[in-house]
Amino acid sequence: MKRKLISAVGVAAMMAGAVACGSDGGDNSAKDPKDRDETLTVWLMVDAQSTWPELVKDVNAQFRKKYPKVDVKVQYQQWADKAKKLDTALGGDSFPDVVELGNTETMQYILNGALAEIDPAKYDNSDTWIQGLKDTCSFEGKLYCVPYYAGARVAIYNTEMLKKGTGSDKLPATEDELLAAMDKVQAEYGKKDRRFSPLYLPGRYWYAAMSYVAAYGGSIAEYDEGAKEWKASLSSPDSQKGIEHFVNLVKKYNKADQTKDEQDHANVMANEKAAVIYGNGWEAGSVVDGKNNGNPKLEGKISTAGMPGPNGKALPSFIGGSDLAVTSKSKVSDLAEDWVSMFTSEKSQEVLTSKNILPNNTKQLEPLKAKPETAPIANAVPDAWFTPIAPGWTSIEKEEVLENMLLAILKGDSVADAAKEADAEINELINQES
Repeated sequence: MKRKLISAVGVAAMMAGAVACGSDGGDNSAKDPKDRDETLTVWLMVDAQSTWPELVKDVNAQFRKKYPKVDVKVQYQQWADKAKKLDTALGGDSFPDVVELGNTETMQYILNGALAEIDPAKYDNSDTWIQGLKDTCSFEGKLYCVPYYAGARVAIYNTEMLKKGTGSDKLPATEDELLAAMDKVQAEYGKKDRRFSPLYLPGRYWYAAMSYVAAYGGSIAEYDEGAKEWKASLSSPDSQKGIEHFVNLVKKYNKADQTKDEQDHANVMANEKAAVIYGNGWEAGSVVDGKNNGNPKLEGKISTAGMPGPNGKALPSFIGGSDLAVTSKSKVSDLAEDWVSMFTSEKSQEVLTSKNILPNNTKQLEPLKAKPETAPIANAVPDAWFTPIAPGWTSIEKEEVLENMLLAILKGDSVADAAKEADAEINELINQES
């Protein structure tokens, strides 16, 4: 399924009001850079702290060379409570000048005027930014954030387990072949450990569930051009087929707690309780990283491949990732823009690609399509799907509507009833500006 995205014109027709722009640094912007003595506060997620800390260090050094008196304060945030902390900060006097946002979060902050408009000409490779990231920064033909990095989900698998169970260390190319292989791996390892899952799909893993919905041509919601609003569509026949397919896989192959989400699935694989998981490409590294609860003994045994999906096709992946925005309340927005420009430069993106992280642009993405370690995830980007770019989407995530629907099905509700209830909740939230 192609991503069903609302156009900027559609959003404009649905929502009234202007989006505020940030200040330009006032009189200070005219000063010699070496005389600027303000403070710049940057909120980054912990991924940068744990996975590419040298990039942050190098960019801060580069920034300090240009602005020696400016105090750059990088504050690392956790995904679990970032949104709540940001909302509180923006409502007060102590707020970040630069903030990292997950690409499903941006529209809420664009519509409520929290983000300043950006000029794409100030940023490297803006003419080749990955569309799925650029779309989440767009409103009324203007941009309010800068794509940072992209992500797609792939199959992550233990080659040794596959070899022992099936005779081959390669992931099968079709879903029918994959499931046959999982049955053999289960027979090999399940007899020794009843909690072993050949294919570990957590039941509340909505990104995975919606990938199966996309595989059948379904969607979470569709934009009604006539009514000028979003309408939930999980009850459609195609969407229900995808939900049912996912739930059946969970019930058959997840031998552990089926009611969990995916937050610790890399650790499950690290503990050798699973042969295959469906995750972000970088999670393959987490499986073997001894510093982050991984298992170094599995080094060289963990590989990635495109996840086979229904009907003989690859499973469509959610295109995740992060964007960087300058808050409209910032009094040093020109400094903030310059820092973001350095942090997302072509040179900075090279640091990310060296760690097999997908860059923000197709120019630097292209070589990763041929690199064995990144080919599966890089090639998943063009046909990826995305969540509705709607004003109330963040509220839907906060209320865990999709997770609760999946949990209800696992506890015995029919797919039709659970989808109908989820649709009702989505329709209450999706068109509301938070």
